[in-house]
Amino acid sequence: MMKHLPNVISVLRIAGSIGLLFCDVTGWPFWVLYALCGISDMVDGWLARKLHAETKAGAILDSVADIVFMACCTIRLLPVLEIPGWLWIWAGVIVFIKMLNQVSALVVCKRFCFPHTWANKLTGFLLFLAVPAVFWSLIPISIVAAIATFTAVQEGHYIRTKQDF
Repeated sequence: MMKHLPNVISVLRIAGSIGLLFCDVTGWPFWVLYALCGISDMVDGWLARKLHAETKAGAILDSVADIVFMACCTIRLLPVLEIPGWLWIWAGVIVFIKMLNQVSALVVCKRFCFPHTWANKLTGFLLFLAVPAVFWSLIPISIVAAIATFTAVQEGHYIRTKQDF
């Protein structure tokens, strides 16, 4: 049972992320659930390594949970945030690079690939911290966007060179 705990946590993050869709962004339930989902993202990988329960299926599940979390946060937060056009363009460039990486993965590896690099982990952690700060300043999210751009390019390099991921 303990070997499955990291995957259970990832599934709970997916459920919690969907729960965000039903919470008011200005209320504490949204931010408590947001924090729990973010913390679970850090805990599941650490626990998988600690329990020697790392699997390709678990890594994919973690990536799916990350995507669901980001999508649900985006759906809930975009209507209430005032984001300048240049930041939208930058975010679009990052998304485009990540989509291009997946096309490359299909060509090079014959499957989708989500490298769990340190840069990806750092970007996710910083993004988790920066999102609430967007209500007060664009500086933190701009820093994260710069790091995310580097991370997306690095991810593409890992995929195209078939480095271990």
